[in-house]
Amino acid sequence: MRIHELKPAEGSNRQRKRVGRGTGSGHGKTSGRGHKGQGARSGGGKGAYFEGGQTPLVRRLPKRGFTNVFQKVYAEVKLTDLNRFAPGTVVTPELLMESGLVKKVNDGVKILGNGEINHALTVQAHSFTKSAAAKIEEAGGKVEVI
Repeated sequence: MRIHELKPAEGSNRQRKRVGRGTGSGHGKTSGRGHKGQGARSGGGKGAYFEGGQTPLVRRLPKRGFTNVFQKVYAEVKLTDLNRFAPGTVVTPELLMESGLVKKVNDGVKILGNGEINHALTVQAHSFTKSAAAKIEEAGGKVEVI
């Protein structure tokens, strides 16, 4: 078999329906849309969540919770991820962004105490967990809150 001998499977390609091409075509005049009404109008038809006039599900369900507009969103960095920096390095949010550990500094950078740190670093961040601060200082490093 050669590439020029390839053909689509039987019945997989159908001709498109050509509407509005005269009454003899069977799809003339109203173009298969019937007479008047919502479905006959351009842009007409029911919405994706229309339920036949029944109260839609989204309105039947109760409202729950709220969104705190004052909530702080921190970019979180695990302690084990800081091991990639050389001993004695001053780790800043800018350095974390350059190294790809943080994509976006939202309301600040928070260092989490997951894992261990092997060498002394000076870590500057907006927030630290208690365990992270303790482990950094235990390894001989310094914690600086910006």
